[in-house]
Amino acid sequence: MPGARVTSGERVTLRTIEREDIPFHQRAFANPEIRYPTGNPVRNREQTEVSDQDDGSDSFLVCLDADDAGPGQPDEDDVQRIGAVYVGDVDYRRPELGYWLAPEVHGEGYGAEAVSLAIDYVFRTYDHPAVGAGAYDFNDASRGLLESLGFTEEGRIRKDRFVDGEYVDLVQYGLLRQEWRERE
Repeated sequence: MPGARVTSGERVTLRTIEREDIPFHQRAFANPEIRYPTGNPVRNREQTEVSDQDDGSDSFLVCLDADDAGPGQPDEDDVQRIGAVYVGDVDYRRPELGYWLAPEVHGEGYGAEAVSLAIDYVFRTYDHPAVGAGAYDFNDASRGLLESLGFTEEGRIRKDRFVDGEYVDLVQYGLLRQEWRERE
C-alpha cells in the first residue's frame, strides 16, 4: 500500500514509495509508452527495488486519493497510483526532476500538478537557487509541461541516449527559485 502523504494539491497527492509499490513501478517501466519517453531500460523487480540507503534523491508516488484517505499509509482501495516524481542530486548540486505518469491519465493535468508540488517541495526543503529537468527532444508533452511551469531551455546534449532504435537529443531545462516565487 502507498506510503505517507508528503504533500497534496487539488487533485494529486505525493506519497512516499514503499516496497509494496515496486510491482507498479516495474510494470510501468516495462510499458513502452513510459520506457521510451523516459529513456529507461526494462527492469525486473530486483532492479526496481526500493533502497534503504540515502542516495541523495527523494522519490514520490503520484496518487489520486479518495476523500477518506488518511495522511499515513491508507487502505489500498483509497489510493490510485498514477505515476512517480523523482528529485535527484539534492545533496551536492542543483536538484534534477524526473517524472512519469501512466498513459491512461495523460492529458488530464495531473503531471503539471505533480511536478508543481515537487518544485514546491524542493524549494521548501533544500537551499538551492534552481531546479533542473531534462526531456528528450521528441517528447513534446514533457517539454511543454516544463515550459508551462516557467522552465527555461538551458542547453541540449546531442545524441544523448539510444532510445527506441535511434540516438536522441536531451533538452536541459532550469527554473530559478526566484522565477518560481514570482509565478505564485
